[in-house]
Amino acid sequence: MEGTSHCLIFLIFLLSCSTDPVSPAALTVSPSRSQFFKGESVTLICEDGWTVRRKTTIGTRTECGDGWGNSVGFSCRITLVPHDSGLYWCESMSGSSNSSSSSSIQLSVSGGSVILQSPVLPVMEGDDVTLSCRAKSPAHNLPAAFYKDGSFIGDGTTGNLTLKPVRRSDEGLYHCNISGQGESPSSRISVEEKPTTISDPPTTSGSPSSPSPPSSSPSSSRLYLILALRWGIAVVLLPTLALLRPTL
Repeated sequence: MEGTSHCLIFLIFLLSCSTDPVSPAALTVSPSRSQFFKGESVTLICEDGWTVRRKTTIGTRTECGDGWGNSVGFSCRITLVPHDSGLYWCESMSGSSNSSSSSSIQLSVSGGSVILQSPVLPVMEGDDVTLSCRAKSPAHNLPAAFYKDGSFIGDGTTGNLTLKPVRRSDEGLYHCNISGQGESPSSRISVEEKPTTISDPPTTSGSPSSPSPPSSSPSSSRLYLILALRWGIAVVLLPTLALLRPTL
């Protein structure tokens, strides 16, 4: 009887386990850019159960509200000054050495007159990305020169330059310059490789092509396999347990 109970407990546990993958916490930045003027505000938002931390020249791994920022729930609002430049990320509330954390992002706060508005999060290979060179005053767009890793890459008559499409070779440090206004700090643009898709088999020349069903992603295939294994085990164990149950 004891062995039967253990089998039942194991079966219940097996069928109740979640098949959803655990997603890492993500840090959302609003407005979504990596450079700011002194005095501007930014809001950093973590997922439920996480908190914003940072590493700057004046503090290492400190939490929002600990001498900087205004913590509200799982968000942190900061009115920026130059020493707020640094790395920011989301971390579990425990703050222990083995806690989980998101990827970090770099924020730069300029006390100068020009900033480069560029994506703060990694961009996908093949997408279009627009860089904007912005002067603190006047507010309208001015012609600007753009640089990657210190080398000139093009002019933008309206202060904008579009990388179209983005390639892995576009990854690097970017900055811009507006004549008579100044130069922006540098910000890194990271490029993620576009996920590969399973291509359809070639069709025979001259024969009409028919639409093929969408292919399952690797994660979906693993999910179906796990579910099939679990229910297969259930189909085998349930009749066995029924036979083992003592008659009253």
